[in-house]
Amino acid sequence: MADAKKIVANLKMKIPAGKASAAPPVGSTLGQYGVNMMDFINPFNDATRDMGNVTVTAHIAIYDDRSMKFRVVGQPTDDMIRAKLGIDKGSGKPNSEKIAKKLTNAQLTEIAEAKARDMNAEDIDAVKKIVAGTARSMGVEVEQ
Repeated sequence: MADAKKIVANLKMKIPAGKASAAPPVGSTLGQYGVNMMDFINPFNDATRDMGNVTVTAHIAIYDDRSMKFRVVGQPTDDMIRAKLGIDKGSGKPNSEKIAKKLTNAQLTEIAEAKARDMNAEDIDAVKKIVAGTARSMGVEVEQ
């Protein structure tokens, strides 16, 4: 049985799709673990180049032999909700102060379908409930 590589770090970074560079946060974060940052930057940019002008989350596992693997998770749900509604931010007091715009069922379905591959859910209705919960936590009402 081969020895399994030991993970020395699990990182999460928000990076513009197709635009990773050696500048911070990528360079400074990966540099402290002694890994070759170009082994991340080039494959990441290739994998995300066609995603458009969005910020994605990269989950990076760094091993004791200074190798790494990464997985790209799509645009954060709250970013997608803000983009759909054309708002800059959610409510600071989501329980008492609601955002003027409501998320329609069609918009909810569209976001849920885009997020389905990133979610730990069985079907699109379950993903819609997760997205609706995120919207409510931002002070956005969801039309039924």
